[in-house]
Amino acid sequence: MSRTKRILLWVLGGFYVLNGLNHFFNADAYIAIMPAYLPWHSQLVVLSGVAEIAVGVGVLIPTTRLTAAWGIILLLILIFPANLYVAMNGLAYVGDEPSTLLNWVRLPFQLVLIAWAYWYTKPTTPVPVISPT
Repeated sequence: MSRTKRILLWVLGGFYVLNGLNHFFNADAYIAIMPAYLPWHSQLVVLSGVAEIAVGVGVLIPTTRLTAAWGIILLLILIFPANLYVAMNGLAYVGDEPSTLLNWVRLPFQLVLIAWAYWYTKPTTPVPVISPT
């Protein structure tokens, strides 16, 4: 793995661990942006926090990296409706003032985060091809 890819791996893992911990330190802020149609807001905030910590740590461990990277992708897909809800309703994220522009920019940025995680689903070295001769 290149040095740049390794550094970005640690940034990615750290980002999810810190964001997951934030679900516990600022749970009320996350509950406030939960779509009304979802049940069990408190439990879902805890679950998503635990999931973010798990994938953040998991992506740093070589034996769990592939599963964790796919877990990040799944998590981003699962939280997209909540982020869309926030954008459509002009809600504030984690104590910030509502920012309509930021809420809408956040949506396509999830594609960048998905691509970043997907980068770690690929082998770091080329797999040798064995000729059938």
